[in-house]
Amino acid sequence: MTTIECAPHAADGDQVLLDVKHLKMYFPVTSGVLIQRTVGEVKAVDDVSFAVRRGETLGLVGESGCGKTTTGRCILQLYRPTSGTVLFDGQDLCALDEREMRAIRRHMQVIFQDPYSSLNPRMTAGSIVGEPLRVQGLAPEQGAYRARVAELFSLVGLRASMVDRYPHEFSGGQRQRIGVARALAANPKFIVCDEPVSALDVSIQAQIVNLLEELQEKLDLTYLFIAHDLSVVRHISDRVAVMYLGHIMEIAERDAIYADPLHPYTEALLSAVPIPDPDVDSQRSRIPLAGEVPSPLNPPTGCVFHPRCHRATAGCREVVPELREIHAGHWTSCIRAPGYDAS
Repeated sequence: MTTIECAPHAADGDQVLLDVKHLKMYFPVTSGVLIQRTVGEVKAVDDVSFAVRRGETLGLVGESGCGKTTTGRCILQLYRPTSGTVLFDGQDLCALDEREMRAIRRHMQVIFQDPYSSLNPRMTAGSIVGEPLRVQGLAPEQGAYRARVAELFSLVGLRASMVDRYPHEFSGGQRQRIGVARALAANPKFIVCDEPVSALDVSIQAQIVNLLEELQEKLDLTYLFIAHDLSVVRHISDRVAVMYLGHIMEIAERDAIYADPLHPYTEALLSAVPIPDPDVDSQRSRIPLAGEVPSPLNPPTGCVFHPRCHRATAGCREVVPELREIHAGHWTSCIRAPGYDAS
């Protein structure tokens, strides 16, 4: 069996900012009241490997519950992974203690999914955006602090006069802009965008996505963009990773994965994306998925997707497929994919 130490990583010569290797996050399931014992494990993330180049956006897509958000939180060390390594700028975050991680956190930030619950209703917008400055000691003088907060508001398209308002005085899109400004406060290199537009109206989604792209170009940011909306991911991402039940199914450049998906799960996802042209939409074939998503507490043997796969064979029930490169930069974990060498 070949290993995947270099799997779905950047091509030779490219600079890698984030390198995730064999990441696992298992949550224990306990039983009992006075004396608790572990009776199982929820395998939320199970042997995930990928890399993100400096300045690129890697889209991470999949159904709800597939482990996308857990992966992002493990990268940020909000969850301490069960095993695996997370190399950020060459440094293994999993080997750092909390004090050492505090110095790293200014370079890694997150934009949360819900712009309503992610903001403290008792704090003004200016205090929310300026909190990272106080925590990291980046603006010790009051004048510099106020100037930086005003600059951040302007950067995300908000007026500096809004700093004394509270979250309930803003619209949903404005609240998400506050979340973006907070993430930018400490001048990060890398941002996990955890479904940042899924709770917003469609018209507002486009504004936030365009804002993220403008900020990336202006500030040389690197994104892990977590989403379930494939049309949004196609617009903003350079490469796309497809996740299912804690596993990476496929990784490729954006155009390659949409034009020539190699994994049956990716095919099924893309077949469900609506097309504005009714004539084109009526001519394409749908790939319905049978059954329900299995429980991560008791995942299927072999390929975790085989119970719902329209191309599954007996071998799919026995072999755990590795992520392998089929074409240049195009990786998949399906033994039925054309060109996949299962030896």
